[in-house]
Amino acid sequence: MNPEGQTIRSLIDHYAEISPNRQFVAFPESGNRYTWSEFRERVRAVASRLVGLGLPPGAPVSGLHSNGQAALELFLGGMYGGFQVLLANPLAGPDIVAYVLDHSETTTLFVAPQHESLTQQALAQLSQKIRVIPAHPNDGPDWEAIPAGKLPLAPQPDDAALLIYTSGTTGRPKGVIHTHDSLVHGGWNTETAHELTPDDRTLCVLPLCHINAQVVSVMGPLVSGSGLVVPHRFQASNFWSWIAEEHCTWFSAVPTILSYLMNTEEAPELKARLGHMRFGRSASAPLPPALHEAFEACFGLSIVETMGITETAAPLLSNPLDPAKHKLGSSGIAYGNEVRIADGKGKVAAVGEEREIQVRGRNVMRGYLKNPDATREAFTPDGWYRTGDLGTMDADGYVFVTGRLKELIIKGGENIAPREIDDVLYRHKSVLEAAAFPLPDVHYGQTVAAAITPRPGEEVTESALRELCREAMGDYRAPSRYFFLDELPKGPSGKIQRLKLAERFADSV
Repeated sequence: MNPEGQTIRSLIDHYAEISPNRQFVAFPESGNRYTWSEFRERVRAVASRLVGLGLPPGAPVSGLHSNGQAALELFLGGMYGGFQVLLANPLAGPDIVAYVLDHSETTTLFVAPQHESLTQQALAQLSQKIRVIPAHPNDGPDWEAIPAGKLPLAPQPDDAALLIYTSGTTGRPKGVIHTHDSLVHGGWNTETAHELTPDDRTLCVLPLCHINAQVVSVMGPLVSGSGLVVPHRFQASNFWSWIAEEHCTWFSAVPTILSYLMNTEEAPELKARLGHMRFGRSASAPLPPALHEAFEACFGLSIVETMGITETAAPLLSNPLDPAKHKLGSSGIAYGNEVRIADGKGKVAAVGEEREIQVRGRNVMRGYLKNPDATREAFTPDGWYRTGDLGTMDADGYVFVTGRLKELIIKGGENIAPREIDDVLYRHKSVLEAAAFPLPDVHYGQTVAAAITPRPGEEVTESALRELCREAMGDYRAPSRYFFLDELPKGPSGKIQRLKLAERFADSV
């Protein structure tokens, strides 16, 4: 659907009118299913109850939820009513949750039962009073106790719709403001890249408090008029059953999830049950080529590597659907927005030259809440958003992510991209997760270290990894230290946090 002039409300209304009896969403645990028409009535009810709470138009409506019906209905119902929705990340911890609630000026917070303790710990740090409304994961709040107000006037494309905070790995989280227009265009970029039609149905296993799920898994179907399946959380043991039973045609995941799925005991027998699947999608972190090839060989399912970030309403790059046009190790080409490789002043790099990945398009955020300096610094003088990711672009327009500006390892003046080392470590068949990171060194300034999580029940030795890396990249660039962990630290998107690894092991040298 053409995204021009659309809002969350106009899209829901459109499909409720032209496809009232087509199923829009299913929730596997409860068995609840709703057509477009039925779901519109539910989000209208949410919007009118929010008015009944006395919230003015554009006010923040916040929730502490896990995935499920209550989270989705608050997310879309709040925006349908013209409010600004904030789904806080429960994994952020009480200090960050308290900061987010305070910074966003939240006055009303919907809380799932499993997050009541976290909520109390966060609220204890605040001076202002916040109204807490319990919300069951399936049934939602007790709306009968809240009077219904008159449905607000329809929001406009330029109105703020979403407030989402960055993971804060380098300091205080920043509140990213997205409008209806930027969210819809993010969904349209998804539809365009993946050629979505009303016959498609996606499985959403990524957290609804993260931009990937919010835009790719929700806005993509919303723009294309297709279907959505939302379980409470990712479960490797149920993943393929959900795919088969709900007739999902695609899914969006992160590399870590793909790694866990490789351990599914019934993997070899699954191919016969996946005939309706069109593709899987990987985002939020670069997909190691070794894992990419192994997954496709195991399941006979094409994986499309992509790239997206919070400030660009998720997708900004994607490989084409045609597997013959995939380039392993590349996040793909631009769909629906423009992408370039350039320096901070806007000077465009030559083909194959490493510089910052920058993007321009209608999907880019309005700015950071209460932070004009950060907003200004996030853009080049000629108006391109600076992602902070380093990369190269080949002659065909494919972008290869090489690392983060702040994650770059500089050893004796030599720039070493952690991604290059990750790719080598993932070649070992028993490595589940791997991440290279810098450690201080008295001789070189920084040296290379690596953290590894072995596959369950399998063994990985330091000597084997040393030999693997030395053969692939030589002694100088190979890690000098190896750390074995049960799990690597990750942000809300599932992206491994190298900076936390660097902080954790800084005193070990």
